[in-house]
Amino acid sequence: MNDRNDLTQGVIWKKLIIFFLPIAAGTLFQQLYNAVDAIIVGKFVGTEALAAVGGSPATFIGLLLGFFIALTSGAGVVIAQRCGARDSDMVSKEIHTSVTFCLLMGAILGILVFAFAPQVLTLLKTPADTLRDAVLYTRIYFSGSIFMLLFNMGSGILRALGDSRRPFFYLVVSCLSNIVLDLLFVLMLGWGVAGVAWATVIAQGISSVLILINLAGNGFYPLRFRKLGLNRPALREMLRIGVPAGLQSSMYGVSNLILQVGVNTLGTVVVASWSMCGKIDGVFWSVSAAFGTAIMNFVAQNYGAGRTDRIRACTQTGLRVAFLSTILLSSGIMLVARPVLKLFTDDPAVMDTTWTILTYFVPTYVLWTVIEVFSAVLRGVGDVLKPFIILALGVCLLRIIWVLTVFQQMHTLFIISISYPISWAVTDVAMLLYYYKGSIFKRKRSS
Repeated sequence: MNDRNDLTQGVIWKKLIIFFLPIAAGTLFQQLYNAVDAIIVGKFVGTEALAAVGGSPATFIGLLLGFFIALTSGAGVVIAQRCGARDSDMVSKEIHTSVTFCLLMGAILGILVFAFAPQVLTLLKTPADTLRDAVLYTRIYFSGSIFMLLFNMGSGILRALGDSRRPFFYLVVSCLSNIVLDLLFVLMLGWGVAGVAWATVIAQGISSVLILINLAGNGFYPLRFRKLGLNRPALREMLRIGVPAGLQSSMYGVSNLILQVGVNTLGTVVVASWSMCGKIDGVFWSVSAAFGTAIMNFVAQNYGAGRTDRIRACTQTGLRVAFLSTILLSSGIMLVARPVLKLFTDDPAVMDTTWTILTYFVPTYVLWTVIEVFSAVLRGVGDVLKPFIILALGVCLLRIIWVLTVFQQMHTLFIISISYPISWAVTDVAMLLYYYKGSIFKRKRSS
């Protein structure tokens, strides 16, 4: 591992920021091509198609892919820790096990979704006027499950090795490919929702091939296809950290699915507006997730090297930067939201409703920052089970209870929206208490 990728040495804030910036830029490019999907569908196909792509299918996709991508994050943590400890043999085993795991899980996921997409989307009360397109989009999207898992796993491996630049470059290629294919398939060939889905699959395929080529050419821990297979100790360690992360992501997905069912009962305009809100404030969620990824890998490498002093400094620096970023991004979103909405749709009802939802969410995003930073630090040191329980109860279960009780009594957009900031505030308190009183990292520092 070269000095550029070694996160256990150098000025902490500089290393963290330099490592973070390509991840953030990459996630923003990802949001860009997601936004292009929505703009093309909203402008050239219609509001019903926009709801078909961004309503229940988006939540369903987020649930399944979120689980498997979070599951693979366990490999990233272990690889980063072994890399920090300079355990080359275990790093190699983790890399080959992780790639094999993605190939198997991607194939299984694609088959299952093709078979059961109609039943699941019907169960989610997808509006009848969008159901056919929703099923078509979901099936095509998951036909590229292997590509999507490989790209995310490969990017996670490179970041665990301290390289956040190349995943960014490959994501740019994917983004530009997706935009070109959107224009070709939808505007020129008139494929509608199917064209948007195929553009995403092909773009992900291109980026996953680039990732594999890079891993095969890695001079320190090269991927060798003849070595692919499931190493049991490596798989066990990956799953020990990855399963709670995957379950946590699934809990988010389940709670979002239940909220989506509630949103669906408020009508097609609200469904489309809820989707639009996700496109516009996706900038915040992208940057927040990128910062969590940067902190997790930084902490994991230093934990493997035994540098707990750098972990404490990273936590403090991370909080300061995350709070500042959140304030700036939240302000920026509110300033540009109305003009940007006009790019997505010409429907005034959708624009007004989306703006209303944003006013409920965006000013409270600072509450999420605490959760993002401290959960990333704990994942980096391998402390995942109790934080998972805290997040499952505070963010997910509380939100579900809210929708099944309060929302049933007061059936309004405001009531379903504020379930988010309420759940974040409760989880903040629990997470801070655990981190400072009982976490593995705290116990190891005190020993």
